Amino acid sequence: MAALITACQSSKNEIDTSAIRLITLDPGHFHAALVQKIMYEGVDSVVHVYAPDGPDLQLHLDKIEGYNTRAENPTHWKEEVYKGTDFFDKMIADKAGNVVVMAGNNRLKTDYIQKTVGAGFNVLADKPMVISASNFDQLKESFATAEKNKVMLYDIMTERYEITTMLQRAFSQQAEVFGTLEKGTPENPAVTKESVHHFYKNVSGSILTRPAWFMDVAQQGEGIVDVTTHLVDLVQWECFPEQTIDYQKDISLTSARRWTTDMSLSQFKAITKQDAFPDYLKKDVVKDSILQVYSNGEINYQLKGVHAKVSVTWAYKAPEGAGDTHYSIMRGTKANLMIRQGAAQQYKPTLYVEAVGGNKGLEASLKTVLPTIQKEFPGVEVKKIAAGWEVIIPEKYKEGHEAHFGRVAQKYLDYLKAGSLPTWEVPNMIAKYYTTTQALELARKSKGARAKE
Repeated sequence: MAALITACQSSKNEIDTSAIRLITLDPGHFHAALVQKIMYEGVDSVVHVYAPDGPDLQLHLDKIEGYNTRAENPTHWKEEVYKGTDFFDKMIADKAGNVVVMAGNNRLKTDYIQKTVGAGFNVLADKPMVISASNFDQLKESFATAEKNKVMLYDIMTERYEITTMLQRAFSQQAEVFGTLEKGTPENPAVTKESVHHFYKNVSGSILTRPAWFMDVAQQGEGIVDVTTHLVDLVQWECFPEQTIDYQKDISLTSARRWTTDMSLSQFKAITKQDAFPDYLKKDVVKDSILQVYSNGEINYQLKGVHAKVSVTWAYKAPEGAGDTHYSIMRGTKANLMIRQGAAQQYKPTLYVEAVGGNKGLEASLKTVLPTIQKEFPGVEVKKIAAGWEVIIPEKYKEGHEAHFGRVAQKYLDYLKAGSLPTWEVPNMIAKYYTTTQALELARKSKGARAKE
């Protein structure tokens, strides 16, 4: 990952990392707490929290307290909380920190970002930074404002730190094994990424309480602009590593669709602890008891001429022993790189290398490139199986999703210390959110957009 830091912008704004002071703004999503699951060198242990009073804030503080009091490697954060109704204006006026962490209700997030970077704060924001095409230009302007004010605006892309994805990217850059990336077609894309998530889930040892607004697409965003942010990011990051993407020239949408996940009132109660659907959700309730959430979406598009497909599906609860799952394929001229995470893999992501067509030299090629892979990932091996090769990954690399938040935060701190982001990061964030927000517009206009799978 060190290469990510090498391509830096010329204008530097070096920040003394011994003086990093975190602010948490309106933490309505558990991702805000996960940023503080570990301590960071050079970051003040006092964190100022500005939020409206209510259950979202209390859940956040409870999670931080849980990290502070756990038996193994406890943290020692001290939360200074302001919960007046003018919490946002108070945050701007107090200037109690210099890095604002945002993970919560997405309806106001783009506005929060614009005003916060405008006031001279660095911002580390959970995805998505924007949930509608109407606010895309506002986000784009925020990046320009951040550059002008010499602050850093960055989003939390945890999936870049998932080991099978990192290795899929690494093997795709070994031409002797992979060849070159196919162009693909809409029917058979060169790259496919599919993600399955669940409303009912266990986080940090307990069943996650979801805020009711999480099921309101006007506040959380539809699935096509939410979780697909990660998938679109990975397509860019893996297919065109460290290359700048111009959203006006390099992206062409082919098709997009959306559909609902249906949730009963009893299921809603189990994850929100609320006895009734709030008024703002009644627009999405049918037959007085079934909530329909547009949490699912699929985008077919071309990126620099390469056909890609990303899709996200939300089920209510995973089968026993299962969890969120990920499927990915990168099709090369010599081999395909596939991540599977189904029952056969015991629901653990597993990377496979499979020869294409008459490629009989895959074994020799793998032996040739493996030392290069092992330089970055010591201990990684390959094992012959019926369909090709399985990449054997040491346990030390298999961190859970929660640990990846610390990885992103540390990378962000490294960028702050260096004084700039890699040159490709900002244009590629803009390209990513252009893709998701335009896909939502296309899906809403498409025939059968309301069709349910």
